[in-house]
Amino acid sequence: MALPRKPISKVSMPASTRPGVMPTCALAWLFPGAGHMLQGQAGKALVFGLGLLPMYVLGLVFGGRLFPFQISEPLVLLAAGAEWMMGATRVLVGWAGYGVGDVVAASYEYGNTFLIVSGLLNVLVMFDAADVARGRKAGA
Repeated sequence: MALPRKPISKVSMPASTRPGVMPTCALAWLFPGAGHMLQGQAGKALVFGLGLLPMYVLGLVFGGRLFPFQISEPLVLLAAGAEWMMGATRVLVGWAGYGVGDVVAASYEYGNTFLIVSGLLNVLVMFDAADVARGRKAGA
């Protein structure tokens, strides 16, 4: 039986080649799973990318809306912030003109939920990538 592969961490990487926390978090924000790829955890990167990106696209297919930043509406503001946690995906989708939202669609609320939750899950992925970059998850 093969031993599990240990992830690259501060302990096992020389200081000169170790990716820092800031580039790791920036990449993790831009593309789900890219922070883990930078840290040498291709398996985790694949799982996160193949989990979060289709979830975001499914939210759009269900007729979900890309919320604007409206300070007068606190819940809309929070939803917009959560959707922006998908980074480049949110930018590309907004630029392409998708995410208008179909309020009369039966799946509209499901679409919104998928869009918001995928952004919030990416925040957790970013935290995990930051922990790997700091060396806190050497045995994970």
